[in-house]
Amino acid sequence: MKTVFFLIISLCATQVSLAQQHHRIEQQTNTKGLRIAAIIGHTFINSDGIDGNLYIPSWGLDLDYWFNHQWGIGLHNDVEIENFVVTKNNNETIERVNPLVLTLDGLYHLDNGIVISLGPGVELEKNESFFLARVGIEYEFDIANGFYVMPTLFYDQRFDGFSTTTFGLGIGHAF
Repeated sequence: MKTVFFLIISLCATQVSLAQQHHRIEQQTNTKGLRIAAIIGHTFINSDGIDGNLYIPSWGLDLDYWFNHQWGIGLHNDVEIENFVVTKNNNETIERVNPLVLTLDGLYHLDNGIVISLGPGVELEKNESFFLARVGIEYEFDIANGFYVMPTLFYDQRFDGFSTTTFGLGIGHAF
């Protein structure tokens, strides 16, 4: 997991240095408005449950509104596409069936293309739902005509539950 994390960070750093000038020009022309992105990823769950450590495939849909080139708010939705068993913090095992995670994140866009996200959320699932807190990092780089690609990495801590780390790749469009 550490190798994957460092690989993602290295790729982001490389893209930051290569695309910094292009991104600053794009920021000046598209400083606010609605953005939508589809994300495919994997969620890592460190669990001592029946299945042990898990890598669960996930799909995401982000809807962001940017007030200006630095500040925005986003509704980030993810569904983990698998049934699995995890151990909560109190050592109780629970089954999860395709949980849906919804977060409302505050977004801060650094001048080099990196977006920091932080916010509350909820994981909805038929057996048991959890409130959670999310912190994340994305790197947006433009490809053409308002479209952008973004590697993502975020961490969710469920209250009275367990934690997950998700890494993914998304494609989005700024309107």
